[in-house]
Amino acid sequence: MRVRVLLFAALREAVGQKQLELELPADATLAELIARLEREHELLVRYRGRLLVSLNEERAALETQLGDGDEVALLPPVSGGSDRSWIDTRPLSMDALLAEVTGPEMGGVVTFTGIVRNEARGAEIDHLEYEAYAPMAERELRNIRDEAAARWPQARLAIAHRVGRLAIGEAAVMIAAAAPHRPEAFEACRFAIDRLKQTVPIWKKEFATSGAYWVEENP
Repeated sequence: MRVRVLLFAALREAVGQKQLELELPADATLAELIARLEREHELLVRYRGRLLVSLNEERAALETQLGDGDEVALLPPVSGGSDRSWIDTRPLSMDALLAEVTGPEMGGVVTFTGIVRNEARGAEIDHLEYEAYAPMAERELRNIRDEAAARWPQARLAIAHRVGRLAIGEAAVMIAAAAPHRPEAFEACRFAIDRLKQTVPIWKKEFATSGAYWVEENP
């Protein structure tokens, strides 16, 4: 099938065109379309998880299936609207987080990546599934950033958490903290991951050789 993609502002400049005509498989989704564009245009990766997406002039979820002749509009965050925290179903990109926090005034950057491991509580793990109440989870991530900003006013923080099925070795959460000096960057990053575990409504289900179970406390 054939789909038209409209690009605006910084996205248009990243791709070098304001409109694309793409041939896609008959069962392609919005998420698959965006993943293809990221592969073909690396500069789009920095917007992962923050794009506003419309399908035929209506907001649409990434899992929405496309049809022949559809028009997809991809819009970058609006001016003043970048909140540097998001929930995503796709693989996370540290480059996207770093783009949100780095700058000429930042002398230190600290990052944290939480990775799915192959063992937990003595059991061999096959994979994990994360589930979130996304609107509340993203609001809580913003609250973490706001609290960090109150504690370390010169620091800048970005947080992303993945949901869905994750294989061993895949990243579940990424945090980037930047500050003029390294102590604040280290402290803000540690604060963010600790607070995330306490307050953000994201749940983890472990699929082990001995069975599948929800983890109430997520170390």
